[in-house]
Amino acid sequence: MNPFHVPTPDFERLLIFGAGGFGREVAWLARQCWGSKIDVSFIVDNPKYLVNEVNGNPVRLLDDCALTPHMRYVVAIGDPGQRRRAVAACESHGLSATTLMHPRVEASNSINLGSGSLICAGSILTVDIDIGLHVHINLDCTIGHDVGIGSFSTLSPGVHVSGNVQIGDGVFIGTGANIINGYPDAPLIIANGAVIAAGSCVTKPVEPNAMVAGVPAVRKY
Repeated sequence: MNPFHVPTPDFERLLIFGAGGFGREVAWLARQCWGSKIDVSFIVDNPKYLVNEVNGNPVRLLDDCALTPHMRYVVAIGDPGQRRRAVAACESHGLSATTLMHPRVEASNSINLGSGSLICAGSILTVDIDIGLHVHINLDCTIGHDVGIGSFSTLSPGVHVSGNVQIGDGVFIGTGANIINGYPDAPLIIANGAVIAAGSCVTKPVEPNAMVAGVPAVRKY
């Protein structure tokens, strides 16, 4: 059951910043959510990425978008830093973000979900979870109880986060990584800007901007 899925959106046109691989997946996500009830377009901010269409959806320059009240955007860029810059560009043009959660996500109603966040198909979010702004939770992730995920963080496909974990802002967690549980009085903390390599198992706190890898994960830089 997904209490966040709204069968009929309160807008008519969705702009997806980024027309690459994840952008195409987000366009599919939007169609899974709302079908033909919305128009979907890609936007880019560099003319070198401008083409007529991608997978049947038009591509437009951000500077050429005519703002309307019934328009929303999301950013489909995996890198947290680049996503932050794209959000700033969209907001400088007066655009408002929306949130996408695939209908085939299982989620409780005790979740705080920040604007601009994307939750992909097959993920399970349990209870008492706080998700910041413009967070990406990709395919088949699981999020346990009492977890916080900071703004602009990315969970790649198949990431599993156990209970009592706090993930900072701008964290990137690679495909198939596992984060073991913390405790109510001592949550496991992954600090701002950290990078967790694909397939890693994180068993202890991760320092700001550190990159860790392996089983168990150890710091690489």
